[in-house]
Amino acid sequence: MHGRVKIKSTAQQEEEKRKEREKKLKIYVAARDACFSKRKDGVWDDEALQLTQQLLSSNPDFATLWNYRREILMHLETVKDEDEVQKIYEAELFFLESCLKVNPKSYGSWHHRGWVSARLPRPDWARELSLCDRCLSLDDRNFHCWDYRRMVVKMSGVPVDKELEFTDRLIGSNFSNYSSWHYRSTLLPLLHPESPEPPSPSREPPQSSPPPSPQTHSHRVCEEQLLKEYELVQNAFFTDPNDQSAWFYYRWLLGRAEREEMISCVYVSRDEERVAVAFSRPVNAQSVGLLLVLDGQPQRVEWRSVHPRFKHSPVWICDLPPGTISDITNEHNLTVHWTEKPTHRDCALYTGRNESWCRDSATDQELFRSELSVEKTSVLQSELQSCNQLQELEPLNKWCLLTIILLMRALDPLGYEKETLAHFQTLKEVDSMRSAYYSDLCSKFMIENTILKMEYAEVRVFSISDKNLTTLCHLDQLLLVTHINLSSNQLQRLPPQFAMLQCLEVLEADNNSIESLEGVYHLPKLEEILLRNNKISTLADLQPLASCPKLKRLDLRGNPITQTSSIESQLAELLPSVTELLL
Repeated sequence: MHGRVKIKSTAQQEEEKRKEREKKLKIYVAARDACFSKRKDGVWDDEALQLTQQLLSSNPDFATLWNYRREILMHLETVKDEDEVQKIYEAELFFLESCLKVNPKSYGSWHHRGWVSARLPRPDWARELSLCDRCLSLDDRNFHCWDYRRMVVKMSGVPVDKELEFTDRLIGSNFSNYSSWHYRSTLLPLLHPESPEPPSPSREPPQSSPPPSPQTHSHRVCEEQLLKEYELVQNAFFTDPNDQSAWFYYRWLLGRAEREEMISCVYVSRDEERVAVAFSRPVNAQSVGLLLVLDGQPQRVEWRSVHPRFKHSPVWICDLPPGTISDITNEHNLTVHWTEKPTHRDCALYTGRNESWCRDSATDQELFRSELSVEKTSVLQSELQSCNQLQELEPLNKWCLLTIILLMRALDPLGYEKETLAHFQTLKEVDSMRSAYYSDLCSKFMIENTILKMEYAEVRVFSISDKNLTTLCHLDQLLLVTHINLSSNQLQRLPPQFAMLQCLEVLEADNNSIESLEGVYHLPKLEEILLRNNKISTLADLQPLASCPKLKRLDLRGNPITQTSSIESQLAELLPSVTELLL
């Protein structure tokens, strides 16, 4: 046995590792307790700085220690001159680099580096940009580094066009760099902003108002640059059709600018002596301020949302004092002022009319699609042809199918309706895990199409039966609808937003799976509801109907509502206005 190396058993090796871990843990705990004790006593000395450095070197995600370290550094700023503070913070940056080597995605380390860089008397921003380049070369999706880089760029004043060139390089070397695509989407509106549209006469701001800032107008890209981006992103998804990064960016390119903040509709009812106001986005009328002027006189009214659950809503209503507009022989002029914005909307209630409204149509608002120039239409048609060619090569590529749908929506939503429905069906088959998402998105598009058809026909009837709807949306656009048909779909509830249908008189929703009627709340004109073959099972499910004062006919046949000897009397007590009840 002489001269042979003795090999330790596995058990011995494990025991030695355990003892070594215990030893390190005791040292770590002792240093931690010492830090906590010093901080409690308000001690900010060099020893505390060394102790926190020792601990953070092995565990850079200890947020409390970073906080203590900043307290120490801020104290040192008060007792050191500028050159000494410069050296302290430069040493801190070197220490942080070692922490980032331990964990390149450490929240605490990156946050602390941003804090240090902002306080450094003479920062070296070029060095910080170089550090970001090195980190991103190792992991181009390190979002901590991307956030820090944006801060460095802002502080150092790097030109936007230089940063755009930076994204060119990263995307050119790796089309799958999602972070670079996203960063590009934030830079383009700054370098190539879309020209603002002139305001329409009815919403023209006062002469004293300052012109809108281009950065706050649309956050969109001018058409010339947009067409170039289409070509860039097409190269990317043709190179790797299954990589989602370029497809997401393409979807952003096809998106539209945020809608102008405005009053989109004012409705006045003589019978209810009620005014309803619709906005282009949800607002809190009580905080943003609405002023109602009737025949030149400001009115003291209380604005409320259409449903108790809403603090923010696109539709708000108020009741006028009794007798204010009830005389049908009188004519009235109303103006609603949105005091937060330089905008208002007028509405005239003429003699002999029980109601009146003033509104923009969905097409006027470009609510669902933007008006396309000849050049952009031509380019998008070419893009659609290219995607169709790619889809022939990659028939099961979900990104390609979804982009084809979006292109069709941008070009002609009604003309491509049949093809859109077919593509959605294919999507649900090839990506079954997201079939519910595709069903909801398809429902959204079908509702948009139906609103457009309704407006083209200039009717107040909204019918979308037997379309496999799974959700309801854009209900604020149905404020003026008197008759709605949702029969033979897959709806499970009428959501609170349904209460926006303030003019609704007849609701047809047979043959769905509706369990909740929460949205049928305080609809002042609702007279008839057809709910055959749904899943209404208790009296509590029908409680929202008690708030509809004009409800006369209710058809509940085919619902599993509990059939007891007293059910009709209970319903009569719950819904005293109903004269025709079918169970």
